[in-house]
Amino acid sequence: MKTIGLIGGMSWESTQTYYRLINQKIRDELGGLHSARLVLYSVDFAEIEALQHRGDWQGTAEILVSVGGAVESAGAEFLVLCTNTMHKVASEIEHSLSIPLLHIADATANVLKTDGVTCVGLLGTKFTMEQTFYLGRLQDHGVQVVVPDENQRQRIHSVIYNELCRGVVKPDSKTFYLDVVASLAERGAQGVILGCTEIGLLIQGPDTKVRLYDTTEIHAEQAVQHALGKI
Repeated sequence: MKTIGLIGGMSWESTQTYYRLINQKIRDELGGLHSARLVLYSVDFAEIEALQHRGDWQGTAEILVSVGGAVESAGAEFLVLCTNTMHKVASEIEHSLSIPLLHIADATANVLKTDGVTCVGLLGTKFTMEQTFYLGRLQDHGVQVVVPDENQRQRIHSVIYNELCRGVVKPDSKTFYLDVVASLAERGAQGVILGCTEIGLLIQGPDTKVRLYDTTEIHAEQAVQHALGKI
């Protein structure tokens, strides 16, 4: 079994989900008392968030490049960045390391293609929904992406940072998200990507008839399969 490197803390609310899913999936694959070999470095999200909203992506890259080096030095054989938004600086991290990074958008696109999905809705932070680092990656895989309208994007973003990243789950926010999911399906989306690792704390598959693609679960599954040498 390879040692998984996790960069987490963005936010820790979703990082604990990664840790749980990866260990559960390893146990399911190997049985008994098996658990994952992993190195976890959890950052102070307040520092990252302040840089994000100032538009200082170079500053965030410098932090995560340093953290990635520490994770590699601690024995990780590949890297998992436990966040969608910070894949904006994935290339900077990759170029600084000698171990591979498992990109969350690639993992998600592969599942979409397996399921025959050619048009998908995307929920996430405003950065993820509006900038090309994520949308473009999906489009490179031949997947058409539909995003919420501007007012919806603003509220989606606010719920992530002001509620979900703080461990707050509100019924009215859940209703709003599900309404957005339904509106994306009406616009032709065959499924909807939960493109922020916290959104799975708010809505899950049984909540809607629309197929949801939880990137946290997809990414964790890919990490396990890679650790076991199956992909």
